[in-house]
Amino acid sequence: MRTLMISLILSSVVMTAATARAQSLSTTGEGTSAGGLIGAGSGALVGAAVHHPVVGALVGGGVGAVGGAVVGHQLQNEQDANAQLQSEVYSQHREIEYQRKEIRQLQNSSSDSSSENNMDTE
Repeated sequence: MRTLMISLILSSVVMTAATARAQSLSTTGEGTSAGGLIGAGSGALVGAAVHHPVVGALVGGGVGAVGGAVVGHQLQNEQDANAQLQSEVYSQHREIEYQRKEIRQLQNSSSDSSSENNMDTE
């Protein structure tokens, strides 16, 4: 029971420290940290049931970190792809607005020249 309490306290301290540090991490780093912490906490609980909470925390933390890194990396890739797509959409929107402006100018110059031609024929 004493070992379980020590493991839980240690896990809490590590979680608090990692959460404070996670604000400057990328999505992959956040996933690794969160997965490692969740895995370590779960591993400590499972390990305590078989009287080896430290080993459980280490194994759970390692497995959780790998899983969290995979998920975090995938999320980071999706965020990067979305940012790239958003940039392309913005660029295309600007190009469309520029072309609309050119069309209006051409229409205005065309109507001006047709008005002048009508005056000349009268």
